[in-house]
Amino acid sequence: MGESAPDKIAALRAEVDQLKQAVASHAVVDQAIGMMVALGRVTPEQGWQVLRDVSQHTNIRLRYIAELVLIWGRRGEIPPEISAELEEALDRHGPAQTPGGDTEPVPGPPAPGRPGSA
Repeated sequence: MGESAPDKIAALRAEVDQLKQAVASHAVVDQAIGMMVALGRVTPEQGWQVLRDVSQHTNIRLRYIAELVLIWGRRGEIPPEISAELEEALDRHGPAQTPGGDTEPVPGPPAPGRPGSA
C-alpha cells in the first residue's frame, strides 16, 4: 500500500523546506563569491576556490564562511582567524596566480587582513 495523503503532504512540505534552504544557501555563497571577485580581484572560479579553501582549512561549513564574508562586507567585522585564512587563500588563488594576471596590487578596497582593512 502507498502513503496516505497526509503523509505525502508532510513529505512534500519537508522536501520544499529543504529546497528553500538549498536555494538560500546557494544565494549566500554566490554573494560571497561576488565579494571575493570585487575585493580580492579574482575570477568567480577563484573566488569559489578561496571560500572552499577557507572552509577546509578552518573546518567550518562553506555556507557559514560565506555568511561571515557577507557580514564583513556589511560591517567590516570578521574573526581574525577567518581573515588570515582568506588572505592566505587569496594569495594562493589571486591575480598573481593567473597567467597574464596582475602581479602588482591594484588600488582599491582592501582584502581581509590586508593593510588598511577594517
